[in-house]
Amino acid sequence: MNCTFTETPRPCGPAHILILLGIAALLILFRIAVQNAREKTLVRILSGCGLFMLAAEVFKQWFVIRYVYAGTPSMWFFPWQLCSMAMYVSALVPVLKGKAQEAALVFLSTFSAIGAVFALAIPDDMMRPQILLFVHSFLYHALMLVEAIAALRILCLRRRASFPPALVLFLAAAAVAEGINVISHLLIHDVRHEANMFYITPFYPSTQPVFCEIAAHAGIFVEIAVYLGAITLAAFLLYLAESLRIKRKTK
Repeated sequence: MNCTFTETPRPCGPAHILILLGIAALLILFRIAVQNAREKTLVRILSGCGLFMLAAEVFKQWFVIRYVYAGTPSMWFFPWQLCSMAMYVSALVPVLKGKAQEAALVFLSTFSAIGAVFALAIPDDMMRPQILLFVHSFLYHALMLVEAIAALRILCLRRRASFPPALVLFLAAAAVAEGINVISHLLIHDVRHEANMFYITPFYPSTQPVFCEIAAHAGIFVEIAVYLGAITLAAFLLYLAESLRIKRKTK
């Protein structure tokens, strides 16, 4: 079960590039496949992806406890990162109604998509020596982009989308993440095992490129504000691009 690479793949190395090309091909084929899909079919796809991701997360948590930390208490892999939101939100789409469902769809097609793209582009924490953990990470983020395409297709069929509810969902999830970070720090007091959900722990500088420099020069709280603002701006710009596409479809 705990099979490992003889040499762990490197970011931007041959394995990483091949995986990205494979994911790109998968997304193109999926986009073609759902071109004329009905909304009910797309909702089922979202729900199916979400349930599969939840099941895979349960396996991942068991795997991490047994093989990565060997029973040592750790919150590093706690499932409440920005990318973790995709499995919860997509699984709930069928039972959500009205504005709540619209917020979920916009979130999946913007915030979730941004998180997946950046995670795949800078996969430092995904390049694990354990093969199953490595495969899980890349498969999970590929499914996030599948969900983003399905969610955007639903919004195109409805010909409407609103950004503020998705922003509220993001900020609420970030607030919960910060609460988890604080509680884990009080309980564990070990940077190697504390939670760093959304990468916004107030106790240590960011490990993310660029933002670690902001923390070093302007302080952690400024870095957190800039980090959340950057994600919001990127999601909003993607939302504007998607809205223009929806408007063209309407015309």
